[in-house]
Amino acid sequence: MSFRYFGPSRALLMSTFLGATVLCASPGFAYADTVEFNADLLDVKDRDNIDLSAFSTKGYVLPGVYDLLVNINGQALKTVPVRFISPEGDKKESRVCIDQSLVEKLGLTEDAMVKVKWWNDGECLIVDSVNGMEVRPDVSKNLLYLNIPQVNLEYNAPYWDPPSRWEDGISGAVFDYYLAAQHMDQTSGGSSTRFTGNGVVGANLGAWRLRAGWQANSQSNSNSGAASNPSQSKFSWTDVTLYRPLPQYKARLAIGESYLESNLFDTFRYTGVGLKSDDAMLPPNLRGYAPEVSGVAQTNAKVTISQQGRVIKEILVPAGPFRIQDLDRSTSGQLDVRVEESDGRVQTFQVNTASIPYLTRPGQLRYKAMAGKPSEMNHRMNGPVFAGGEVSWGASNNVSLYGGSILSGKYQAFSAGIGRDLAQFGALSFDVTHSRAQLRDMESWRGGNSYRLSYSKVFDATRSQVTFAGYRFSDQNFLSMSDYLRLSQDYSAMRPKQMYTVALNQQFDKVSAYLSINRLTYWNNAESLRYNLSASTYFNFGNFRNVSVSMNAYSSEFNGKKDNGVFLSMSIPWGNSGTLGYSGAYGSSKSQSVSYSDRTSPNDYYTLRGGETGGRAEGSAYYSRDTSLAKVDAMASYRAQDYSSLNVSVRGGLTVTPEGGALHPVGASGGTRVLVDTNGVAGVPVGRFGSKIKSNMFGKAVVSNVGSYNRNSIDIDVNGMPDNVQANNSISTGTFTEGAIGYRKFDMLVGEKAMLSLQTKDGSFPPFGARVFNEKQQELGLVGEQGVTYVNGIVAGEQLQVKWGDTGQCQVQLSDTLPGDLSDSLTVQCQE
Repeated sequence: MSFRYFGPSRALLMSTFLGATVLCASPGFAYADTVEFNADLLDVKDRDNIDLSAFSTKGYVLPGVYDLLVNINGQALKTVPVRFISPEGDKKESRVCIDQSLVEKLGLTEDAMVKVKWWNDGECLIVDSVNGMEVRPDVSKNLLYLNIPQVNLEYNAPYWDPPSRWEDGISGAVFDYYLAAQHMDQTSGGSSTRFTGNGVVGANLGAWRLRAGWQANSQSNSNSGAASNPSQSKFSWTDVTLYRPLPQYKARLAIGESYLESNLFDTFRYTGVGLKSDDAMLPPNLRGYAPEVSGVAQTNAKVTISQQGRVIKEILVPAGPFRIQDLDRSTSGQLDVRVEESDGRVQTFQVNTASIPYLTRPGQLRYKAMAGKPSEMNHRMNGPVFAGGEVSWGASNNVSLYGGSILSGKYQAFSAGIGRDLAQFGALSFDVTHSRAQLRDMESWRGGNSYRLSYSKVFDATRSQVTFAGYRFSDQNFLSMSDYLRLSQDYSAMRPKQMYTVALNQQFDKVSAYLSINRLTYWNNAESLRYNLSASTYFNFGNFRNVSVSMNAYSSEFNGKKDNGVFLSMSIPWGNSGTLGYSGAYGSSKSQSVSYSDRTSPNDYYTLRGGETGGRAEGSAYYSRDTSLAKVDAMASYRAQDYSSLNVSVRGGLTVTPEGGALHPVGASGGTRVLVDTNGVAGVPVGRFGSKIKSNMFGKAVVSNVGSYNRNSIDIDVNGMPDNVQANNSISTGTFTEGAIGYRKFDMLVGEKAMLSLQTKDGSFPPFGARVFNEKQQELGLVGEQGVTYVNGIVAGEQLQVKWGDTGQCQVQLSDTLPGDLSDSLTVQCQE
């Protein structure tokens, strides 16, 4: 057994356990559960005043309830209250009670659960009823070790737990926001100020999540054209949805306003109900891929990604190439990208998201079903009532069959396809969709077909990966539901003809390259084209190490506007953490600049840039800081005889629960998060991986970069805590369902370290080996010889309890002020 406490008491107790170890090492005691201590081996004067009853039985723990971190096969689960019970008639023995709520979280197979037996009137698990299971509590470390043979456990993978361990979290409310402000002064056009914002408001109750998206903007002008472009403000609720996970079916149920998420049909907005199998619930190696958006910002810029008017993501980016890869996996269909430059220029383009070939594991069934009525951003219903669904079945190891339909009074679509795993040649799928539609009453029905081919492949020999390559052709009479809704109101609306999509990664020795191509042609409009080619390498040059050179070439054609360019950059590590850079843009606008980037702390980052564009000097600065309350970005830009601008954005959230709440940074709006309770202690650094935030004045913090259905580790940075604070355990893990508010409480020990000299009223001492507890029943130390006790975590004015044997105890009332110097022994009286 190990101890957390240091000082004279530990030295004396170590001699005690040395004697016990000698006894237990002899053959006669090899399997003994009870240990008799030889007091003659202890170097103490009063051998009659010794209480080692807590150590006389192997694994003995004083009966009571302890908050212990459950560890299964070396893997931390979560901290739970665990009872220790003395069997009837034997107060010298204690047994751990693993209750039914904890057994449900162990992830036992159905076969193992059938054989489970209980004791203590059905409240506690009989450990031997789970074949091969071992239990070892270590209260000194606040740990409960469980060793369970793998054959008795459900499938699990690194960073992924079986559904029995998933948590719906606690009830609460969330408010996530992104707020941005921009002010621009133009030499020839006055000035303008613009405010934008978007986010999610929601509430959790059990497994149900209510989410409502919002967006707002306000703009004011002070120039000669203000009369024709007056100040304006707008606020709108974009969508309201009630949803819940259904882990037993690996599915998600949603009610309200949603966007169709389909592998077969184009997306559209509707109000109704949807049920779909959720790939996010599968182990990571069985999931699909998430879409990404890449491009080049000519200056400091704001990038807005939206879909049918709903803002999905806004972000400030410094000048240069950008690649946004953190979009939600459920995002599908055509995305609108808007890049607003600091000088007022705006570039827009579209990105068609795609999925890898529609393949399903052998014997597995994936499905989606929905019903409702198409709706618009203003929540007005527009279109016929419909019902639809799709299904994919893994017919064999390398063949998947899939199909689906959308049915309504004046529009129907039917789709069928096959996916084939071609082993070393990649994965391929092909499907055909047929549509029938009546655009106006009394008009004849029009029918058409759409054909789609998708391919994905990793070429190990050449270190290449075709993430996705797709081609789709739609004949002139084919209409998707979104086409049908647009044409019902406007006969001139664009009708797609062909779509090409390619995403390719190539890795050479020290060079990596990425190519994406999106081309969309129409029957009644000019084509849309977007391609992006990037390549980068690194090398050593003289005394400089890891010099990086990159190239990004792009071409965009959208709504009759063309934009082409090449962006070159070089970065050289400078000093301890800085980077010296050069960049040049060549295309519709030409510019060159040098920059310096660095960090002043792990939580902030800045870039200073100077150069010229079109012969005009310019400069810019970018600053980003992660705080415990929000993420803050700021940008300033200036170009001689042209413009100056300032942009500031704040992204954060507020989470409130019955257990408390906090302001905090936020990842995905409305997403999963964990409320961390540091037991009322402020300033404790908590988080995941290297990212840490500090608990607020109430001892609460919210960690928001939490993945749904992935095992997340929440830890405390013990090196960053105040000197008078200790964590009895510093790490906790958990797997949470989508949108959950998880809750983790860490047992913190707050107070000073001191040497106490304990005496009773009659001048005697508590027994050697007695245990000292604070008002929270946290163990602070063990009594040594003649009452000398090293304690860890005492607070002025607090009452301590000293316990020994079955009933023996006394109390110590500490004074309201403690001596400034606690290096000397402090004599206190223990009142019985």
